[in-house]
Amino acid sequence: MTETGFRLFFVASLLFAGLTACYNRWLCLAELVLVLILYLYFQTGITRRKKEVMVYLDHMTSGVDAASRRTMITSPLPIVIFRPDTDDIIWSNERFLHLTGDPDHLFETKLSALVPSFQSQWLLDGDHLAPEPIPVGEKQYLVYGNLVCTGDEDAFLATTYWVDVTEYAGIADRFHTTRPVVGILQVDNYEDLIRGLEEGERSAIRTEINHRLVQWLEPSGAILLRYERDHYLLIWETGPFRDSYRKKFPILDEIRQVQSPNGVAATLSMGFGCQGQTPRELHSFASLALDMALSRGGDQAVVKDGPEFFFFGGRSKEVERRTKVKSRVVASALSELLASTDQVIVMGHAYPDLDVVGAVAGVCAIARKKGVPIRAVRAPSPYPAEEQVRQLMALPEYRGLFVPAEEALRLAGPNTVVVVVDTNRPEQTQAPDLLTSGARIVVIDHHRRAASYIEKPALSFHDPYASSASELVAELVQYILDSGDLKRVEAESILAGIVLDTKGFTMRTGSRTFETAAFLRKAGADISQVNKCFQHNLRDTVTKFQIIQGAQPYHGTMAITLTDRLVGRAIAGQAADEMLNIAGIEASFVLFPEAGQAYLSARSSGNVNVQVICETLGGGGNAATAGAQFPGKTPEEVLPLLKGAIDAYFDDGSDA
Repeated sequence: MTETGFRLFFVASLLFAGLTACYNRWLCLAELVLVLILYLYFQTGITRRKKEVMVYLDHMTSGVDAASRRTMITSPLPIVIFRPDTDDIIWSNERFLHLTGDPDHLFETKLSALVPSFQSQWLLDGDHLAPEPIPVGEKQYLVYGNLVCTGDEDAFLATTYWVDVTEYAGIADRFHTTRPVVGILQVDNYEDLIRGLEEGERSAIRTEINHRLVQWLEPSGAILLRYERDHYLLIWETGPFRDSYRKKFPILDEIRQVQSPNGVAATLSMGFGCQGQTPRELHSFASLALDMALSRGGDQAVVKDGPEFFFFGGRSKEVERRTKVKSRVVASALSELLASTDQVIVMGHAYPDLDVVGAVAGVCAIARKKGVPIRAVRAPSPYPAEEQVRQLMALPEYRGLFVPAEEALRLAGPNTVVVVVDTNRPEQTQAPDLLTSGARIVVIDHHRRAASYIEKPALSFHDPYASSASELVAELVQYILDSGDLKRVEAESILAGIVLDTKGFTMRTGSRTFETAAFLRKAGADISQVNKCFQHNLRDTVTKFQIIQGAQPYHGTMAITLTDRLVGRAIAGQAADEMLNIAGIEASFVLFPEAGQAYLSARSSGNVNVQVICETLGGGGNAATAGAQFPGKTPEEVLPLLKGAIDAYFDDGSDA
């Protein structure tokens, strides 16, 4: 740094002196002497400048070191240097000594012993700021830090600076705990409660419900406003709301203690909106959460916390609360929608069963009646309802109707209507890309809505009280088709779907289910042909009973079995159904492998909501039939997870 670029000058001078020697030796000698004198002077200057620079640098560095040491000692921030691998304290300034309150025993002490809440992993991860404030006594500290290598292999020292943010943390905490939460409450069965009662009795029930709600909210200072006979608007702060959230909303149990003279117990559905930017957005969140609660059967609370949903309750038996009005309205809307479309594409969930095929057959009959071209997504073989699809494809009307998912996606356009049956979750459909193709979406489903669902469909016929998707489609068929428009095989397919999901009309049946079955029978459905859909060969029958043979009781009324054999989902589901016939068993679970992952098939006789259990494992379904998938796991690895989910279900209270 101290040398100037004169080397090239001396080289040129020597070359010039050499050329001069060809003409005059004495002149050449004089030039060489002059060059030598200049070079010696140049070197002397370099040496002198080096000494001056080194003296200057030494003065500066010693001054900086002294200033650095002085700054660390007298810093207004607490500073501590420690080994992150052992937590041994190496050095600290006076302010950190006072921060810990134990200056006499600081050295040869571990930092985690003085500040138990401090963890140094964030430093080892390369971060320079602790993920959250560190509590020390009654104060909160934001900790900055960095690592320095000491020269030894894998040996580091960490220097941390502690900033007192107690006041800031208190303000932030007050901000978060006082943010508004909007709730919308609905008495699910208000009409059933007051039916046939005198005005005085109705008033007594309303008063009792109001009294229990006010008692629940009194300590929190929330605002409760009844704006309809069975609807309430609730506004409270996040802090009290979180307390009730942690207790899993005990008001759900309290309200069920209100009963009408005819023995009907009141049930409550609640939707809460949190983390919204505006009051309007909070109300929108709450309204969406309430819709979710009602679509899942009611008697529960749903919290929409920003983009996420959280579910509480929803374990009581579902009671049919349907009328023909909704079916007639949806049938009219569907007719209008089909009148304005070029084509229809219908699909169900992956690995379609008889309920999917029955619903698809009904939608195809409706489209045929309206004169709209229709295609159905064909599932890759094998799948449970494959034989029923073959029978439909034998009809002239169904030739070329079933197409692969790739071709259906190619055919879809902005003037296409995509009808999704027997599922409301986009990831479970046979062709999820169809949902984002720009086509208008129609959803017909009876499963409880999960956290992921098909958003903003053009038309939704979602009824968790229905026995099956086939039943819902059959109700639409009755309003759209004339007598004789439904083919016999179509009627049998729809009836087979109902028989499958009701376990032969023994579960999840209401008066509408039997009315629908009677209509299908009049349309030509042959019960003997429907029963053939449920026949199995001898090998599958033996496999099913081998699965049942390995069943083990759990929690008294649960039956769990697992197998390492590739048995297929249909056989596993039938085995779970059969286990419900065992005396004292209220819910059954079958774990089995398929395609490199574990599957769970769950069934319930009605007293246990298997959907709640499966949802905690990432699955879904309805109260009586549910399931889950576990990629990359074996049934043995899933078994403790399943038992943990069952334990949590009963720990929270099976009647909640």
